[in-house]
Amino acid sequence: MSKFPIDLGAYQRIKLDPSNPTLTAEQRASLKANIQLCRDAIVFFTATGAARGVGGHTGGPYDTVPEVMIMDALFRSSDDFVPIFFDEAGHRVATQYLMSTLNGDLPAERLMEYRAAHSHLPGHPELGFTPGVKFSSGRLGHMWPYVNGVAIANPGKTLFCLGSDGSQQEGNDAEAARLAVAQNLNVKLIIDDNNVTIAGHPSDYLKGCSTAKTLAGQGVTVLEGDGEDLDDLYKRICTAINTPGPVAIINHRPMCPGIVGLEGSTHGHDVVSVKVALEYLESHGQQAAADHLREVKAPKNDAVFLGSSDKWDANRNVFGDAAVEILGRLSEAERIEKVRVVDSDLEGSCGLFKIHKAFPEVFISSGIMERGNFSAAAGFGMEAGKQGIFGTFSAFLEMCISEITMARLNNSNVLSHFSHSGIDDMADNTCHFGLNNMFADNGLSDGYDTNLYFPADPLQMKACLETIFFNPGLRFVFSTRSKVPTILDSNGNEFFGGDYKFVSGKDEVIREGTAGYIVSFGEALYRSLDAVERLKQQGIDVGLINKPTLNVIDEDMLAKIGKSPKVMVVESFNRKTGLGSRMGSWLLERGYTPKYAHLGTHIEGCGGLWEQFPHQGIDPAGIMASFLKD
Repeated sequence: MSKFPIDLGAYQRIKLDPSNPTLTAEQRASLKANIQLCRDAIVFFTATGAARGVGGHTGGPYDTVPEVMIMDALFRSSDDFVPIFFDEAGHRVATQYLMSTLNGDLPAERLMEYRAAHSHLPGHPELGFTPGVKFSSGRLGHMWPYVNGVAIANPGKTLFCLGSDGSQQEGNDAEAARLAVAQNLNVKLIIDDNNVTIAGHPSDYLKGCSTAKTLAGQGVTVLEGDGEDLDDLYKRICTAINTPGPVAIINHRPMCPGIVGLEGSTHGHDVVSVKVALEYLESHGQQAAADHLREVKAPKNDAVFLGSSDKWDANRNVFGDAAVEILGRLSEAERIEKVRVVDSDLEGSCGLFKIHKAFPEVFISSGIMERGNFSAAAGFGMEAGKQGIFGTFSAFLEMCISEITMARLNNSNVLSHFSHSGIDDMADNTCHFGLNNMFADNGLSDGYDTNLYFPADPLQMKACLETIFFNPGLRFVFSTRSKVPTILDSNGNEFFGGDYKFVSGKDEVIREGTAGYIVSFGEALYRSLDAVERLKQQGIDVGLINKPTLNVIDEDMLAKIGKSPKVMVVESFNRKTGLGSRMGSWLLERGYTPKYAHLGTHIEGCGGLWEQFPHQGIDPAGIMASFLKD
């Protein structure tokens, strides 16, 4: 603990007996001291993530410290519990890391590497990856069904599952509630109901919805109270333990209670800013931590990519800009008649907030319920001439496969934007990688039109939307969390600028070559272009093909590359399910037999930002080395 600037050795390892629901003065004082100590620590080490530029979600773990301190004391008192801090809000990972440290599994100084590349402290807990972490949370709202199974495997034990009003919006929690009640499982949910999610306040955008009433309606015993009232919180937890079957302990509190500048704000959901953290730490007597935080520097990626300009932009936001420009050509009456945008609490991350701001009359702010929201957009777009628009993270595409099938069977018109594709800038790590995007193309050959698009730069994103925006069918547009540079032609001009027109289904020659071709798309294209330019400098005449329409075969281009000596696909999608897993078959089916290889994401992530690409061997150096292999 000595290298950590907050004295975690002061943590008091008390025991609490759930048969006695009243705290003694000594127990209360110890709990309060532990709560303050751990909240200080969470603010500090998550803020190192802010200083390093990797983000890090402070509010959720900060909020739930009181209940976690009580759980820890209960676990220490008895073998009647499964002693795991199961949590279905994976972004509260700081809780898992702090408790791993307090339990002796993780050195305290490691906390200051929070979410850094190769630190093994990613943005969601991953079993077997971080010392002391005992489960992988996956995405929001995925743990309660899993904990039900753990409860079935541990009869006679009490299990806790930390939840939130956000995670409870996911439909699988409703299924979990029904099973827990039907089987009388001894699962105790401890739900932080702070009325905050990423995009706003559930009481505003889901009017009429109550977490407590929903759970009660499913047959779960509900105990509501103030999460900051320590005596009442402990009493309700004891009551839950002594009540057979599933119980939900719902704790109302503002987000980030006591943090000046964040309390009650949606900004508290993400990482605390360095400025706010410094003010907090100094006001709580943690000067050493504040001094350390001031010294944290963000790592810089100094790489220069040949073939790209020095102009970078986020395609996920360009999607919103382009949509606003297109919708602006319609009258308000036409927009209301023809278009509806359904958000899943990620409008700020997917660029949809720009549509919300410009044209609120067609925008629906909805909750964290991707399946239902996609289907709502599809239902609106069932009639010819109407257009549903949907957006969320690419990692959540896997959750919508059945709904995508139903939309196709109903000839729906849906334009979907799945941002955060691939692995770039993904400190949340493996569970938030957008790897299996090709799953969206799950229809039959004669099915309703389904096209998958991954524009390479901001200019192509805009051109792509201009072409496909009002096309019938299902259209999936992918973008990354990271910014991408503008692609240049061999004369140094913007490749997708000027009079460029996007043609759906057509591949594009970015560079000609005689030694073979690299085929790429999205954020892997500019990295591949850099590799191509450097190989050409070495006398190896490699060509580069951009395939912005991922699932449509361009027969002319396939013939062109199929007659070359070598073809290598470079992508950040899953190597098992991505473009590379298909293109080899496409070539063979047509009698083309170039030497073939494909690179993609194939191992668990390393955290951090751009570091994910060299970790997978798909950075320019890895691409060059792979192409040069015999």
